Amino acid sequence: MPKTVLITGTSSGFGNDVAKTLAAAGHRVFATMRDPHKRHREVAKDFQSKGIETIELDVTDDASVDAAFKLLADIAGVGLDVLVNNAGVAAGGLTESFTPEQLREMFDVNVFGIQRTMRAALPQMRKAKSGLVINIGSVLGRLTIPFVGLFGASKFAVEALTDSYRYELSQFGIDVLLIQPGPFPTKLYADLRPPADGGRAGDYGEVAAFPGIVSKVLEHIFTGANAPNPHDVAEAIDKLIDTPAGRRPHRVVVGLAFGADTANSAIEPLQSQIVSSFGLGHLAKLNIR
Repeated sequence: MPKTVLITGTSSGFGNDVAKTLAAAGHRVFATMRDPHKRHREVAKDFQSKGIETIELDVTDDASVDAAFKLLADIAGVGLDVLVNNAGVAAGGLTESFTPEQLREMFDVNVFGIQRTMRAALPQMRKAKSGLVINIGSVLGRLTIPFVGLFGASKFAVEALTDSYRYELSQFGIDVLLIQPGPFPTKLYADLRPPADGGRAGDYGEVAAFPGIVSKVLEHIFTGANAPNPHDVAEAIDKLIDTPAGRRPHRVVVGLAFGADTANSAIEPLQSQIVSSFGLGHLAKLNIR
């Protein structure tokens, strides 16, 4: 059955492909991005030529998020079925060399942005007693690679945020799931934000050159014969939407897992145990009405 879907961060990368894939599958898609009338005008025109509706939305701005969801309600005339929280930014380099302001900016997109869109979408979903939220996390939300630890920290936060919402919304029939992509050759990695305080690297000696090792490994992965295909993420999301409520996995690793799938399996029973110990085990089961 066709769904009404809103996706954040669709100007490029996963979000752009997800929007086109879901529209091709017959869903009514609202692709959101910053500045669709100027900076991303050509992207918006491309979407519109494919029957995809565009809405301006900046996940770092409360007023922008609220205005986008109000416009969605006015245009769609029906409730939102699926929210895909895809907008994200990444950074790479010596952790100490990043300023607190840089970390705040990344969390504002990757973590606070999800909170903003959830708060805008959930009242209607709770009223309808149904809905699906898919958050885009990362395998780096389970395992840490040096020199991309701040990005990983934001994705660790998304892990906890997703789990908490999944339990708290289960009795309203709202499913909250997580996609954990490995590294893919998208704009996210191509545009890794560098540290603003590069002078700190002077005290690190040869370690200061090690971020380059991570970049070379990623380049090898992206240019190899078996380079990961970003479209796999769009296909995984399409499959989750088509899977009946109550049968969807809580987490889906896509691409190179680096052991995140093993970590998921190991943590799941511990997570269930701690929730049950508070007498809240029933929240792990989606209440379908």
